[in-house]
Amino acid sequence: MTTDTASPPAPLVRPAPPRARRRIGRNSRIAFLFVAPYLLFFVVFRVVPALAAIGLSFGDYNIAGKFSFAGIENYQRLFADPLFWNSLGVTALYTAVAVPLNVVFSLFMAQLSNRSIRGMRVYRTFYFLPVVTSLVAAGTVWTWILSAHGPANWFVGLFGVPPIPWLTSGSTVVPSLGLVGVWSGFGYFMLIILAGLLAIPQEYGEAAMVDGANAWQRYWHITLPSLRPTLLVVVILSFIQSFQVFDLIYVMTGGGPVHASYSLVFFLYDQGFHYFDFGYASAAGVILFLITFGVSAIQRRIFGDQRGEA
Repeated sequence: MTTDTASPPAPLVRPAPPRARRRIGRNSRIAFLFVAPYLLFFVVFRVVPALAAIGLSFGDYNIAGKFSFAGIENYQRLFADPLFWNSLGVTALYTAVAVPLNVVFSLFMAQLSNRSIRGMRVYRTFYFLPVVTSLVAAGTVWTWILSAHGPANWFVGLFGVPPIPWLTSGSTVVPSLGLVGVWSGFGYFMLIILAGLLAIPQEYGEAAMVDGANAWQRYWHITLPSLRPTLLVVVILSFIQSFQVFDLIYVMTGGGPVHASYSLVFFLYDQGFHYFDFGYASAAGVILFLITFGVSAIQRRIFGDQRGEA
């Protein structure tokens, strides 16, 4: 005797009545009207300039408005320019300092903020203040703090340490800028991680406690794996922010000393608005985009997508 293993036929899905289809179409048009201003803004101020920059990178465009096609000449100049490679190395060093510190410190502060104690909202607001503080104002204050006779050297002097050339030495300027960058941006990443912590169901931790897991085991095996998509977002955003650093460098060091803090965006700015070599600057911008896009894609591949898949 044979057994019929064929699956039962799928139930028929009735099409929506004409009135429902008209309602869905009308709601879609209304939704598009609300989204249209942002789409227009995005296309005009993001997509069009990006496409224009790609076009400019293959030509010579001077301040008089004359454009002449140059092929890949700008890219050949770029890869043969020691200053470009120096700026790329400075940017990579800054990113290597800022991204791990951003992730670790933001995770630590988010964990501290994830407590039900009196006045926690005030503490969270206080932690977020550097994010909404003008980078120009913050950079000016930090330049004074890290100066030769500033509070930072006064503090280390209490322990018998001689004054440290925070911003005037090639070996300390990039780490110093990285610390200031972490201070100015950790509040934003802290809120992202805090939202991820609040989204973890409490039942997971309660079940682990019943099984005898201690606090560290619960954090390592439940909290961190649940935060994987959130940490991926933080790593990518922190990398993009660090690779595009400009404001702090412009205010605090001006790219010095001797190009020791001359970042890639500063190189782009200098070539475009100082030497008015817009095609060359556009080529540097295209390389910057390719690097950030490529590394972000690699990070997503390594850490998995938002569903936690590898």
